[in-house]
Amino acid sequence: MQAEAVRGLRGEDYRARERRSRKVRTELTEIAVMTRRLSPERLTPYAIAAGGDIADALELYVWNAKVSAALGATIGHVEVVLRNAVHENLTEWSVRRFGEPKWYLDVGRLLQQRAVEDIRVARQRARRGGQRTETPGRVVAELNLGFWRYLLASHYDGTLWRQTLHEVFPGQSRRRIIHDAFEVLHLSRNRLAHHEPMFNRPIADIRITALALAGWVCPVSRGWIERRCSVESLLRRRPA
Repeated sequence: MQAEAVRGLRGEDYRARERRSRKVRTELTEIAVMTRRLSPERLTPYAIAAGGDIADALELYVWNAKVSAALGATIGHVEVVLRNAVHENLTEWSVRRFGEPKWYLDVGRLLQQRAVEDIRVARQRARRGGQRTETPGRVVAELNLGFWRYLLASHYDGTLWRQTLHEVFPGQSRRRIIHDAFEVLHLSRNRLAHHEPMFNRPIADIRITALALAGWVCPVSRGWIERRCSVESLLRRRPA
């Protein structure tokens, strides 16, 4: 009886070891497959940060995707608030100055060629090849963050900024500071769009910049966005 019990325990130990061994082989196979599918080149910065441990690098890669999604959502909310505020301001200004609510038609010929071209493309996209009617809201939605950033460049300091755009930001009077904040969000948005690493970027600072921009336009909007931003909680859960 005792010998049989010992043999039984040994058998259980063997089966447990075999299960663990199969699990390790499966994990190693999965790591190899995912390294190939994601590409070693893409995983290189994560592997360096993880001290060469590919399993840890993959965990960091997954976390990076989560925090990038959270940061992207926050930047997206801020972008919509900003572009709608600028659009509203420019519409009222264009009506007063030129009697034309569609400011993007550039009746006063104040926009640089780059902006004019961006608007031309946005209007085409808004119409979807003639399949739907162009509206100001649809045109504005097709203009990317870079367009709004460049409206705050030094070129427009003596025109659009001094004439009207300064009214959009009651919480910040310095155009350069606002432009630089836009630049941070624009560059971050581009990295996010190309699925580039964000774990090695100052994510907490980018979040603060995004919220500051929203607050300069509308403190209520900032509060709403901040309460729905999960970046901070994800930063606390970053893999070691």
